[in-house]
Amino acid sequence: MPRYLVERTFAAAWAAAPSDTSAAHARQGVTWIHSYVAPDRLRSYCLVDGPSPEAVRLAARAGDLPADRITEVRLLDPSSIA
Repeated sequence: MPRYLVERTFAAAWAAAPSDTSAAHARQGVTWIHSYVAPDRLRSYCLVDGPSPEAVRLAARAGDLPADRITEVRLLDPSSIA
């Protein structure tokens, strides 16, 4: 399944506890992997697995989350370089 980086911008600082979006994600076949939050808590970068960018966008919308940019990504780390 493809992996996506979802860039999100929030209007106000993001709360310390994430909202429960697991049901919205599950309906679209999207699985949250983990997220990074900028120090200002106005931006986050989330890794998710999902069938398509549109499924990721629908899951975000249903979970009342922004999704400014959705980019398909692949892992690149020292162990994957021959």
